[in-house]
Amino acid sequence: MTRYQQLAQTLRRQIDAQVWLPGEKLPSLRESCKQSGFSLMTVLQAYQLLESQGTILSKPQSGYYVAARQQPERADSGLHTLHAAEQIDVNDAIFDILKAGQDPDIVPFGSAFPDPTLFPQPRLARSLASAVRRMSPHSAIANLPPGNDELRRQIAQRYAHHGMEVTPDEIVITSGAMESLGLSLQVLTQPGDWVAIESPAFYGVLQAIERRKLKAVAIPMDEQQGMDLQALEQALATYPIKACWLMSNFQNPLGCTLSVEKKARLVEILQKHRVALIEDDVYAELYFNGERPDPLKMSSYSQQILHCSSFSKCLAPGFRVGWVAAGAYASRIQRLQLMSTLSASVPVQLALADFLHQGGYDAHLKRLRRQLELRQIAMRNAILSAFPPQIHVSQPAGGYFLWIHLGDNIDATKIYQLALAKGISVAPGTMFAVDDRYKHCLRLNTSFEWNTRAEKALITLGELVHCELENS
Repeated sequence: MTRYQQLAQTLRRQIDAQVWLPGEKLPSLRESCKQSGFSLMTVLQAYQLLESQGTILSKPQSGYYVAARQQPERADSGLHTLHAAEQIDVNDAIFDILKAGQDPDIVPFGSAFPDPTLFPQPRLARSLASAVRRMSPHSAIANLPPGNDELRRQIAQRYAHHGMEVTPDEIVITSGAMESLGLSLQVLTQPGDWVAIESPAFYGVLQAIERRKLKAVAIPMDEQQGMDLQALEQALATYPIKACWLMSNFQNPLGCTLSVEKKARLVEILQKHRVALIEDDVYAELYFNGERPDPLKMSSYSQQILHCSSFSKCLAPGFRVGWVAAGAYASRIQRLQLMSTLSASVPVQLALADFLHQGGYDAHLKRLRRQLELRQIAMRNAILSAFPPQIHVSQPAGGYFLWIHLGDNIDATKIYQLALAKGISVAPGTMFAVDDRYKHCLRLNTSFEWNTRAEKALITLGELVHCELENS
């Protein structure tokens, strides 16, 4: 237990014992420093923790006061929607759920990966064979971090086509997006630091924070509007947050994309508080309408934004090659990678560079987006037909996930267990948070071919939800 936690616990015991009564003013920060022997920052963190828990409240220009017992939450306050977790413990539960979905006989609605048949496997195989034939004995050394020169140049060109100034020197090739995200988190934080994340969040965020022994402040998300920026600003003002990790485009699991205005405001908030951003943008190429949405990296704060992406969701899932456009942190990312995984697979880097050089990637993406859109429409219509009318299902403009609210009385984890027994995997909402606030939600993968098998599985899933609703 940290010092500020110890102090907060002591104050809470005193309040419970009525040493300090409701409405009574607590000792000032400086008085508490003298009494406890702790630093001003430690005392401030203890008071802020108690305030976030509703035990005390602050009054501007006055100080901290004991909150009234059973005080109702104020409707105009966003702070109560924040969830601060000092310890994340999700890996075991997530591992069990992901492991259960590996069986090829299972209908993979719970999978995080796109349908592998959507990708140009023969062309990728030819590029890989060509790369292996052309590899020199010194390739392993030549392609150490930051990675293959040609591949980084090709990625930089794609940024340029989107109107972004990202040089090859800023790009570090990684073993998938998860390595780029993990290295970014490691560069920005030390164990025990606070990180602002989304709620619900991609479960990989929770796993990375658990491994790194970090603390998380979960910022609420809206299915249509995205992140609650008022809550984010309150969190940054309340906790000593060292980094923010989020998806601004086709967020997993909700599928929402921030508006241009909200993106600009979010960057302003981060710049004001001098907090670096880890931007997970792996689904940006999978848009259905118009043009690819701009990343947050496309701003004046670019050097403090570590833009992470990969080819795993849009071209070559099995190759596990990603990258981070790391801005001011590029050299530190390279050093960390050398001390951990050393480098991404050299033959695979060369193969992807060859594939991109040969052309045809954008034509593939156009076909892929159309197929994903048609499959999402088919599955969403089937859900609306097979599930109870009171459920709510999202309608993202990209990606390949649907987020379903089953109703407050239905436990999605039970639905997951019942469905798995019938050969169907789903992703229960508990995978995407550190608490049970999404226990009534499911995330479904819409990327797989819509056929009789999938339709029957969805009807079965709907029957399970109907039955649970009746029982509840």
